[in-house]
Amino acid sequence: MRFHKILFMTFIIGWSFTSFSFAEDYSLQYFMAKVSAKTNELSKKEKTELLNQLEGVMEQAQRIHAKLFQAIQTGEMDIRYQEGKFWISKLEEDRESIDMGMKQLKGLREKPTQLTSSIRLYKSLKDLSSNFNSYNSLPTFSGVVGDVAPELELWADPVFYRLYLLPLAWLKDKDMEVGPSQKEKKPVPKVKNP
Repeated sequence: MRFHKILFMTFIIGWSFTSFSFAEDYSLQYFMAKVSAKTNELSKKEKTELLNQLEGVMEQAQRIHAKLFQAIQTGEMDIRYQEGKFWISKLEEDRESIDMGMKQLKGLREKPTQLTSSIRLYKSLKDLSSNFNSYNSLPTFSGVVGDVAPELELWADPVFYRLYLLPLAWLKDKDMEVGPSQKEKKPVPKVKNP
């Protein structure tokens, strides 16, 4: 009898710990599953978590950007002067994209239904993913960039575009279609009597 009580208590304690492990994990895989399920509706909490995840990815891109910039400027990477100037100019563009993306994320936190901020954030993510993929194709940069380039691309296109930007655009489009536009009445010209 005592053995059964111990076994039962162990089962209860084990079950309670597993219930904590079923908490939602808002990772890239979670949002990719939402995209593949064609569920375009995100709850308010999911939208907030999506913006949190995007902020984390942008911060990671910012750190990698700083490492690349420093490595080129200090000469840690074996790059010729002209080639280095080219890559520094590309990194300057990336800095603008990162700053724009962070600014848009802040704006979306305050007003999550702003379509222009969403479009600008999407453009920043796409520009960054494109540039980071080009960095990743070079052996000297690929060690620093790593998996961030494809991750940025996944966050930008299937996840943010399909789960946040498109539903917001559809919502704005529905708001614009209030009804058929009424024809304007033309003013009747006044006729002067002779």
